[in-house]
Amino acid sequence: MKAIRLWHGVRMRQVSARPDPDQPARLVTLPVTWDDRAADALAALVPGEGPVSLAASTAVWLTMLAARARQAGQDDSIALGLHALLRQRQAAPNRTVWASEPGIPGFCLNAAAFHDATAGYDVPGFARAASLAARACQLLAPAAPAYEIGLAGLDDLLACLGIAYDSRAARELAACLAALLRGRVEQALEGDQRDLLATPATWPAPPRTCVIPRLAEAAAAARAAVSRAPGACPATGIFPPGPAEALLGIETGGIAPAFAAVRDQHLTRAAQDRLAAAAMSPEAALAAVLQGETPLPLAGLQAHAAMHAAIAPYLETMPPLPASLPAPDGHAASPAPAGPVHRALPARHAGLTQKVLLGGHRVYLRTGEYADGRLGEITLSLPRETAAVRGLAEGFAHAVSIGLQHGVPLQEYIDAFTLTRFGFAGSVEGDPDVAAATSVLDYVFRTLSATYLGRRLAEPEIEEPAAPLLPLNLPQGGRRRLRLVA
Repeated sequence: MKAIRLWHGVRMRQVSARPDPDQPARLVTLPVTWDDRAADALAALVPGEGPVSLAASTAVWLTMLAARARQAGQDDSIALGLHALLRQRQAAPNRTVWASEPGIPGFCLNAAAFHDATAGYDVPGFARAASLAARACQLLAPAAPAYEIGLAGLDDLLACLGIAYDSRAARELAACLAALLRGRVEQALEGDQRDLLATPATWPAPPRTCVIPRLAEAAAAARAAVSRAPGACPATGIFPPGPAEALLGIETGGIAPAFAAVRDQHLTRAAQDRLAAAAMSPEAALAAVLQGETPLPLAGLQAHAAMHAAIAPYLETMPPLPASLPAPDGHAASPAPAGPVHRALPARHAGLTQKVLLGGHRVYLRTGEYADGRLGEITLSLPRETAAVRGLAEGFAHAVSIGLQHGVPLQEYIDAFTLTRFGFAGSVEGDPDVAAATSVLDYVFRTLSATYLGRRLAEPEIEEPAAPLLPLNLPQGGRRRLRLVA
């Protein structure tokens, strides 16, 4: 690590980052107070393989945004405002914006970063950030079918405030934030030119009370000002966690609770904030644990489901609930054991790393084990696939890990996902226990069955393509480089 220069008064450092294990490391320049996870995130957000600087890469999309604003007869205040939000780690754009590429532009708002221990919660600042994000998306991609302006770090904020995740106060706060976000985004997208066929907000009024002063009133005012045009594109929601969240230092993605209090053998920032809110030192917390007490209770699946139900009416895009959770209307989505108990992995644990080629595609599978050897965690990386496919694979692995840590038998997953057929399939190279698989999920649970249950599954039948995927009659006399265009 090397401290080098200032970025608008912020001292910077250089660190080697490798977000993709199959790609060379990149030299990343970012503020000295930002951790290495942020460096990995920036390397993943900015395209290319060479050095990357936060200041230089930010200037690329901000310059484009400022130019679009001037073309629309606006000033540069939107670019300046988003620059300030990024420096304070309050908001960051998604990869579509960083890469200046076609796609769905979006921004992630860090709910916790608008809180100050002395000044309290910056309600106007959060509302202004929602408006700036919406206007930026519209300027960058006016014809996009949707935008992705999301909320993250909810449990980080609750920890700062000393509010239990599984409480009515937490759900009211989250609903008010979601309503304020949607109201200000829809106002910004509609602009001053109101559509003659526009209608008032169709989503419900937010809670009338909130532990954060003036938040409930601001949410109600934002909803009252909405004038939504017919066919307006969806823009707000809770989206899968990605590099933008890591860049902002968010520990809990979206509205999810923290499922562990320790990471990398240290208390998470949220755990430290909860102890500080309770006026308890780490030493006192350790003493309480040794006496059989629970100074840092963790929210479970039912609390997560209740939070999902509290926020769902106010946002346009929500992640699906796992089948074992109750649906937002209160009816059970499927039978589930009552009162699941979360058993977190120890901070230091054993596991395996498996790298294979499945039908020519690289797959990395890593596992985490309890002290007794039982499986408690999996991570799945598909480094050569698109960002969407990588995100789905990572999110799926995280969901499976949550289930394993709450007592779902591995055999249930094996029964559900073996022989699934989609995406790439074929022979498996690099795993002595699996010769072929019908999909990446089929491979994952075949190798987990062999490793953790001692049962190798029968080899599946793989359907070979009827014709070659690429023409084979290439010209003679030299190599030709083939390029697939989606």
